[in-house]
Amino acid sequence: MALKKEPEKHANHERWLVSYADFITLLFAVFTTLYAMSQTDKKKVEEVMQSLQQSFGMVTAGAPSPKINVIQSKPISIIPTIKPEMSVAPSGRARSGQARTRADDKDFRQIKSSIEAYLVKQGAQNKVNLTITRRGLIVSLKEAGFFDSGQAQIKQSAHELLNTIAEVMTQYNNPLRIEGHTDNVPISTAQYPSNWELSTARATNVLKYLLKYYDAEPEKISATGYGEFRPVTDNSTPENRAKNRRVDIVLLSGEGERGEP
Repeated sequence: MALKKEPEKHANHERWLVSYADFITLLFAVFTTLYAMSQTDKKKVEEVMQSLQQSFGMVTAGAPSPKINVIQSKPISIIPTIKPEMSVAPSGRARSGQARTRADDKDFRQIKSSIEAYLVKQGAQNKVNLTITRRGLIVSLKEAGFFDSGQAQIKQSAHELLNTIAEVMTQYNNPLRIEGHTDNVPISTAQYPSNWELSTARATNVLKYLLKYYDAEPEKISATGYGEFRPVTDNSTPENRAKNRRVDIVLLSGEGERGEP
């Protein structure tokens, strides 16, 4: 007896849906994992940035991260940075071992502008006068700002201002002349019998200050006192006499140096 043949099963054309669903599921899992990893890394990066900013004092904890300016927009000056925080004499020589350059007319103008800007900022324009002549740059320290009347000791309150001036001027190898001047009012004390002694003592004390704290070159610095005999104006009024009571720090030019002994 012949066996009965079973009818052929119809091909299942929808089996691909199972594979497609598996593929979509795996793809979703991959992208979900990548997204989670990216968010974790971003959070970690932000935490590291905030930690660094807090360490350098750029932001306080909980504050939004500020924009960091890598390049500042301030103009660059070749004049050394003035340090207004120096309120007392420095503890050591400021420029020991540093190579010095020679100042020319251009440097004189830049030094003058730098110190004048600092004087304006500190409200000390009436304590110092700056001029440029054929001799060089002359920085006049007025008595009222640096010395008590009839005394040669530099006032403690004047150290900050003198530090600023000394720091700028002693970086050059031009000779320095410290010149003391008085008005024509006679003085006669046990310590200073005349204006000669007073003017010379003031100049010498400024010289000692530069040698002690700012490594001025001894062979290129000197002090002298002219008393009342080289005034910048007549002594007819109290205002004029105040202008004549001064100590000049002269950074000599080449021409000025040739005129010195």
